[in-house]
Amino acid sequence: MIWRVRFRGGVRLECADWGGGGPPVVLLHGLAGYALEWSQTAAWLSRTHRVLAPEQRGHGRSERRPGDVSRAAFVDDAALWIEDIVSAPAVVVGQSLGGHTAFLLAARRPELVRGLVVAEATPEPDPGVRDQVGRWLDAWPVPFADTAAAERHFGGGLRGRAWAQGLERRGDGLGPAFERGVMLAALDELESCGFWDEWAQVRCPVLVVRALSSGAPDISARMLAANPNAKLVEMQDAGHDLHLDQPEQWRSALAGFLREVGG
Repeated sequence: MIWRVRFRGGVRLECADWGGGGPPVVLLHGLAGYALEWSQTAAWLSRTHRVLAPEQRGHGRSERRPGDVSRAAFVDDAALWIEDIVSAPAVVVGQSLGGHTAFLLAARRPELVRGLVVAEATPEPDPGVRDQVGRWLDAWPVPFADTAAAERHFGGGLRGRAWAQGLERRGDGLGPAFERGVMLAALDELESCGFWDEWAQVRCPVLVVRALSSGAPDISARMLAANPNAKLVEMQDAGHDLHLDQPEQWRSALAGFLREVGG
């Protein structure tokens, strides 16, 4: 794996490039996540595909305090990697905020997306999401003394390890690789705006992946009704980070979809 660096509008962006010689797949992490949380997925996927995982603006190795954290800015960043690195339509896979970015990219730049996987994201507005995420972030007992303490806080297992490894070393311990205020600002449009029109405009094959524990089956049903190109997979015993909670179920769903779209 190597890191690619690009600048767009003066904002430094980095992307983990796992290589691979097959059709391109772009993996988009969620809010407060980071590129290497996809390491397990990328390890098997890069055997058959060219795999990129951007570190999205405001996160990790990319610019921590970008002036623009609009939905359009995230979409244009994702487009840059496809245009500049693989120069071919990609299957775009996104979780949470990354899933939201992925379907907006497919709607606004259809020539860049030949298949779409939307995990734990919907076009529905989410009133109160800023407060909810703010409380979640404020509950982190930072600084964490060490990686083991962080893993325990995040629930252990693959999910706990992934979140702990996304922290950065500071003088007094481990802390988040992002700014709290930037994360909350990135949620502004999701809190007040619906994106059902864009969802209905997606023309490529779509896989919607939801954890059964997420609830809101009516939203999943509406998503399928609004876009006939979409199908749904629901995952057992998984939470919001379903790709980390149930990696084998996730692999089965993603690999099956890739076979269906021809790559």
